[in-house]
Amino acid sequence: MKYLISLILGLVCGATLLLAALYFNPFVARQALSPLAVSDNVLVVLNYSLVPADSLLFTNDGESVRKPFPLKVQELWEPAVQKTWVTVAELTSVRGEVVGVGIKFASDSEKSRPLRGEALVDSVWHIYLPGRGTLLVQQVENYWSLLMDIVVPARWSSSDSWRGNWHNSITVGPEALGTGKVIGQTGEFAGLSAEAMESVDATVYSALDGPVKMHGSLTIARPTENPAQ
Repeated sequence: MKYLISLILGLVCGATLLLAALYFNPFVARQALSPLAVSDNVLVVLNYSLVPADSLLFTNDGESVRKPFPLKVQELWEPAVQKTWVTVAELTSVRGEVVGVGIKFASDSEKSRPLRGEALVDSVWHIYLPGRGTLLVQQVENYWSLLMDIVVPARWSSSDSWRGNWHNSITVGPEALGTGKVIGQTGEFAGLSAEAMESVDATVYSALDGPVKMHGSLTIARPTENPAQ
């Protein structure tokens, strides 16, 4: 019996040390400055809410903290798309004016490496800006900092929530500088090749309901000289 107790204690201690190493990993670097912040290109900033109820539509497998919206929307429970979520959101300018609609498809990446501080997601935005045109944004996103700084503390909190002021870029690729890839499709964006970065601002998060006050910003660095114009 004493050997069994020793084995159990050893497993518990090992698991605790592993979790502590993941949470306090000193080798995980945080992106302090967006590569687009020092760009000479024209920046197009599109904001949207990460709260499902603020979206035009949000759906996933129906088992995550963030619940599908509206209530009777089809859930993505089939094996091929079970780890995928879809958002249809109003896009607003820095002045708060609605300027378009964005459809985002995102799926958990098989390339995630927790020991390296990587909780990766592959995503694609299809953006429609009335009177201007459409474009696609392909990204690799890393949600590790958001998980460690917000989600985990919310679960540990006696109030099942997190409050604070948090801002961070989540885009880490696929471009060489860690930016997203922008492909223009129609209108003034036809033929456009550019870069993008997405960031998240959060002030309130619930371990039971997900984002309460949280929004994302998609910044597109548009070259000053567009060959299509």
